[in-house]
Amino acid sequence: METKPTGPIGRPRGFDADAALERAMLVFWQHGYEGASTAGLTHAMGISTTSMYAAFGNKEQLFRKVLERYTDGPSAYLAQALEQPTAFGVATAILAGTVRTTTRAGHPHGCLGVQGALTTSESGQDVRALLVDWRTTGYARIRERFRRAVDDGDLPPQTDPGLLARYLTTVAYGIAVQAASGVARDDLQELADAALRHWPLS
Repeated sequence: METKPTGPIGRPRGFDADAALERAMLVFWQHGYEGASTAGLTHAMGISTTSMYAAFGNKEQLFRKVLERYTDGPSAYLAQALEQPTAFGVATAILAGTVRTTTRAGHPHGCLGVQGALTTSESGQDVRALLVDWRTTGYARIRERFRRAVDDGDLPPQTDPGLLARYLTTVAYGIAVQAASGVARDDLQELADAALRHWPLS
């Protein structure tokens, strides 16, 4: 008598998609978009290429999901910093978060959003544009927060919110690059403190 199968045929073995996405984030973070090969990603994620495509899409689609995870995870300090009651508190929290995140033990140093695709081949231009938009959005959120600070009298009325936000993001991105180059956390925090020493006072 023929025995009928008790489960679906050809169904891929289940895996923890959340954990796989976390490991993919670390690969992209360490190697950048183009430096992260599909083979390296699937090996780190512990899944086959077929499973990766089925669960996350192609490499670019996977990177987009990874960037969302990075924004809500390691880079969440930005949203939290913007809730600080003063503009100086915002700036202090952003730079402290940058130093902390870009030098965290057990994680790649630097910033995925800064170094993930600074230069790419033709096939990576969409990802490069994605990260430009990601950085521009961060800058715009800081600028709007500083504009409110001017309106509230927390910053001097002559303050240019856009220029101040550009200054702060430039320092933060510079910290990220220095961290990726191996500069120690304490040295980067000293740099952050120096950058805030002449903060505009109301």
